[in-house]
Amino acid sequence: MRNDGHGDGSFRIDQLARCGPDCVFEAGVLIFHPENVELGRNVYVGHNAILKGYHHNTMRIGDETWIGQQAFLHSAGGIDIGAHVGIGPSVRIITSFHREAGRDVPILNSPIEFAPVVIEHDCDLGVGAIVLPGVRIGRGAQIGAGAVVTEDVPPYSVAVGVPARVTRQRPE
Repeated sequence: MRNDGHGDGSFRIDQLARCGPDCVFEAGVLIFHPENVELGRNVYVGHNAILKGYHHNTMRIGDETWIGQQAFLHSAGGIDIGAHVGIGPSVRIITSFHREAGRDVPILNSPIEFAPVVIEHDCDLGVGAIVLPGVRIGRGAQIGAGAVVTEDVPPYSVAVGVPARVTRQRPE
């Protein structure tokens, strides 16, 4: 099996599909397939974060969103992040997975499936949270540190744990 590289993640602002004014990229930020990455205005991307665009689908990040250090966003299935979202350090957002194909097929050879992740406006994802493919996090929701989000989270709720469970609803 031959492995092809994906490039080194270096980018220029003019290579992005869109980059609003006043965006900040700290040292070590990598952006793959920048032509499929759209940033609103005043977006902060912390040290050593990886925005892994993909050759199809789009990563959209809304105005005044903060992405912490060492975050990893993989948009093979598409990512849509609203405005005023906080994404803590080391958060992982994943949009693809290998479908099990039976015992005779090694998992790495099984079909890859894609599912978008949507994070609505005004959310906060705690340090080290993981968001799995196909999840929608509703407006104003808060995800606890280290949570693994495997299913949709309603608006204005707090979800914590592994797997993440809603523990309470916040007032709208």
